[in-house]
Amino acid sequence: MKQIPMLDLRLEYEYMKAEVDARIGKCLEHQKWILGPEVEEFERAVAGYLKVDNCIGVSSGTDALLIALRALAIKTKGQEYFDAADEVITTPFTFTATGDAILRAGAKAVFVDIEPGTFNIDTSQMRSYLAGENKVVGIIAVHLYGQSCNMDKIMKIAREHNLFVVEDVAQAFGGRWGEKKLGTIGDAGAFSFFPSKNLGGFGDGGMIATNDGQTAELARMLLKHGGRDKYNVEHIGYNSRLDTLQAAVLLAKFKYVDKFNENRRKIARVYTEGLCGISGLACPVEYPNTYHVYHQYTVRIAAGRRDEIKGKLAKRGADSVVYYPLPLHKMKVFAGRAAAGSNLEQAERASQEVLSLPIEPLLGEQEQLFVCRNIRELLS
Repeated sequence: MKQIPMLDLRLEYEYMKAEVDARIGKCLEHQKWILGPEVEEFERAVAGYLKVDNCIGVSSGTDALLIALRALAIKTKGQEYFDAADEVITTPFTFTATGDAILRAGAKAVFVDIEPGTFNIDTSQMRSYLAGENKVVGIIAVHLYGQSCNMDKIMKIAREHNLFVVEDVAQAFGGRWGEKKLGTIGDAGAFSFFPSKNLGGFGDGGMIATNDGQTAELARMLLKHGGRDKYNVEHIGYNSRLDTLQAAVLLAKFKYVDKFNENRRKIARVYTEGLCGISGLACPVEYPNTYHVYHQYTVRIAAGRRDEIKGKLAKRGADSVVYYPLPLHKMKVFAGRAAAGSNLEQAERASQEVLSLPIEPLLGEQEQLFVCRNIRELLS
């Protein structure tokens, strides 16, 4: 058997080639490469899908986080950036961009530990930190691996303490908490369209979703150098427009996102049936009343055997990846710029145990069973 990849973008392109090529062809005809008609069309399509008032395309998921935070700083504090003493709570078990966006928006990151089952932020630890002396102004809730945070608890905490909430939905496009699409529950949602995401382009891209008109207006200004008129700007802005070509590709792929998310869930069920019950391995936990879109299917392999199993699995023909080998609070960039809001032992332990398995939405059944069989043999 050939090597089973984590993701096969060539396979996905062949699956939707006609639609993608047609969309790109239209761009070649009209030649409107900067904020062409596809950008507004894509924004409207996603807003309708999410049932949210405003969607604003930007150049990456990282910029979506940063611009959302900057817009909230201007709205809530009347200034370009947060103060260095302002604190934003988030998880240390996420990609660097989450914490980096907090620093770039002028604030201090406060890392709170995760739940061992869901890998998402532990709201009880968040409450404990907020009960003490603090200068918290907001929360970034990261829906890791496609699994929703407990948004009921997070929003209740936010209301009690007058905090804003930004949802990091980079890995969870199409996911839900109850009946609400992720990215529509907090003050703003930040999405990534990096090629490997559940909805991915042919390069970088991102989006901000919000029901607040002022936040949306500020975000639109910030992504275009900081003003309604680029020759007379009002804020310190960015050149962060969503490319017309990326919007065109995303429009073509958008029609398949629900089908592919459901495919991911079916693969996850095969993995869970084939792997749960193996000594030394824990399958992912899914909250009830949610829709987990399995950007990653991530197991835990205990007792220091994770790297061994990863290496042996690769030799047998299946890729796997560690997301993430180092929690944010261990990175040099956050030294002196962040604080621990709780004991972070669960995040540190997870970084030593997690292993994500192939979850290509077009992955065949034989490949899925091959992965299960070999992991079971390696751990037996």
